[in-house]
Amino acid sequence: MNSSAKLGHLDVGGRSIAFRLREGTEPTLVFLPGYASDMEGTKALALDAFAARRGMAMLRFDYSGTGSSGGEFEDRTLAAWLEESLAAIDQLTSGPLIVIGSSMGGWIALHLALLRPERVRAMVGIAAAPDFTDWGFTAGQKERLQAQGRIEESNPYGTEPSVFTRGFWHSGQRLLLLGKPIAIDCPVRLLHGELDEEVPPDVAIRIMRAIRSGDVQLNLLKGGGHRLSQPHEIDAILSTVAALLEPAP
Repeated sequence: MNSSAKLGHLDVGGRSIAFRLREGTEPTLVFLPGYASDMEGTKALALDAFAARRGMAMLRFDYSGTGSSGGEFEDRTLAAWLEESLAAIDQLTSGPLIVIGSSMGGWIALHLALLRPERVRAMVGIAAAPDFTDWGFTAGQKERLQAQGRIEESNPYGTEPSVFTRGFWHSGQRLLLLGKPIAIDCPVRLLHGELDEEVPPDVAIRIMRAIRSGDVQLNLLKGGGHRLSQPHEIDAILSTVAALLEPAP
């Protein structure tokens, strides 16, 4: 297997975005991390190793304020991260893409498929969480967010709390997708954990129904939680991507 792609940086509106670009054949795989996550997680590394084995191109990067990118996390919004994602694919890649979004990255992936339909050949959502600023907060949390400007919630994956800001919430509300048909026509594959407590499986069903494409499949993984990082869950993700690369029979 080839070694990890070298770390580079891309300037987007004065923000320094760290990325790793693996050269190879098309389509280019593009991985979009979740909220407060980065490009060095289990799923991102597994996909990079998959690309290396196949000699495929792959792009992964950190949103500003996360991972190896510059900036303060609490200053960031969903719109800024979408802008960075667009700049990354526009400036660092060419040709067809398969965009793969984890959790919040699935929300951004849907927007990329809408904004670059001529390039996005297929999309994969892993516990995709579009519109989580709408359904993911209680009325009390929304009230505290508006009054205080930020809230902290317990983080099941680490000792540091999860922080959400009023600016991020308002940005998310302007980028909602699930209230109307989503004009995406490419193949879409959704993988979701049966026991996901952060993004309920009914969100995946709403995504499936909202997307205009007739080629949308939902794989509900028995016993799976939100992270979908167990070996058999990673295998399911890689098998899904591999199937999208196969020519139609």
